[in-house]
Amino acid sequence: SQATNMTSSIDLLDECIADLEAKLNLSPGEALPASASGGKKQQKKKDKKQGGGQKAKPPKKQKGNAANDDQPDICKLEFKVGQITRVWTHPDADKLYCEEIECGEPEPRQIASGLRPYYTEEQMLNHRLLVVSNLKAKNLVGFKSHGMVLCAAEPNEDGSENVKFVEPPADAPLGEVITFEGLPTPEPFSGAQVEKKKVFKACLPGMKTTDEGLAAWDGHVFMTSAGPCKTSIKGGVMR
Repeated sequence: SQATNMTSSIDLLDECIADLEAKLNLSPGEALPASASGGKKQQKKKDKKQGGGQKAKPPKKQKGNAANDDQPDICKLEFKVGQITRVWTHPDADKLYCEEIECGEPEPRQIASGLRPYYTEEQMLNHRLLVVSNLKAKNLVGFKSHGMVLCAAEPNEDGSENVKFVEPPADAPLGEVITFEGLPTPEPFSGAQVEKKKVFKACLPGMKTTDEGLAAWDGHVFMTSAGPCKTSIKGGVMR
């Protein structure tokens, strides 16, 4: 259909942009530097217009995180403290909840999660959790999901799974970005770069809870200004 073709074209354009940003080490959305041929001429014209001797002030460097490939993979992801403010069952998917999550942003994030086998709506509502906030938006059975919630899991004796939220401390402010004990300050990638470079998949093997139930990546604990993030599952995988 026309809508599908348009979506495919947009996705392809996003991938091309992410590829160029990664190769040129640009911040997501940062403009290309002026070329040697055209840039100087344009600058001279600007200087003349501004009246002779005074040089134009150099443009301020755009604040934003460059695509820093040298940092640990987990630092390329962005985890934010969030709280579910609305939840309802997905009308067309048996295992999905649809949620609105307050992450300290202008609008709540809409996210779909396959948690109906593990939580009731009442248990979901107002729950504090971590949101992986720099994933490319995905359509999940017709519902556009802008990120994912982070959970820990462990197998039960009957072959089923026990799944629980990874929770921030009660005093951690909504929207705070998680850091990792012993690692540099994260410089999160754009959603397109995360997808293209398969960053989340690369992080999964190291994402486990400690014997004390602390969330960690390769032993580096997920931290907030109010302390570490925890779960009731000890020695489990996180996803």
